[in-house]
Amino acid sequence: MDTVKILEVKQSIFASNDEQAEALRKELKKKKVFLLNLMSAPGSGKTTTLRRTIAALKDELHIGVMEADIDSDVDARAIAETGTKAIQLHTGGMCHLDAEMTRQGLEGLGEDGLDLVVLENVGNLVCPAEFDTGAVKNAMILSVPEGHDKPLKYPLMFQVCDVVLVNKIDVLPYFDFDMDKCREYVAMRNPQAKVIPICARTGEGMDEWTAWLKEQVSQWQA
Repeated sequence: MDTVKILEVKQSIFASNDEQAEALRKELKKKKVFLLNLMSAPGSGKTTTLRRTIAALKDELHIGVMEADIDSDVDARAIAETGTKAIQLHTGGMCHLDAEMTRQGLEGLGEDGLDLVVLENVGNLVCPAEFDTGAVKNAMILSVPEGHDKPLKYPLMFQVCDVVLVNKIDVLPYFDFDMDKCREYVAMRNPQAKVIPICARTGEGMDEWTAWLKEQVSQWQA
């Protein structure tokens, strides 16, 4: 049987969102507010990583957090316990945030006076990667129990991220996770992406992550 011919006829349906995202970035640049879009699958440790990040940087940066979920306010409450300004965003059943939703969140949070705003996106390895939120940088967390092959299975998520945090390295001895393979597969999707192994629970590797983030904020505000 002959090979079926495939025609790529897609036209971006996100053009309007991309324009809104770029406009939002320009506004944030004027205000010197750094917006980080943090993505991952559910259960990877986003909120724990974020709490540990806040603890490390709260004396140097004014931080705000937007927690996006389909429902509940569990994560926003967890962040608020750190003393950090936080807001919960409900997506009305949608599995992602776009630029306009992010703008509404920033207005609700009140970003004036903040150096760093973290958008903890909806837990999902597909939809969030498809929409530019207006963030300055994208980060994602890949936890050890998920496996080192995720960059092969969810390419776009790794293509759009500037940094990949490999979390839960304390359980490496108990899982068939190959860190070298993980780095190789991430590089296949995005040679520029930085890979940082961490354990949000113990704090291992967090110094490298927070140093990277602090440097990004400094460059954005320069």
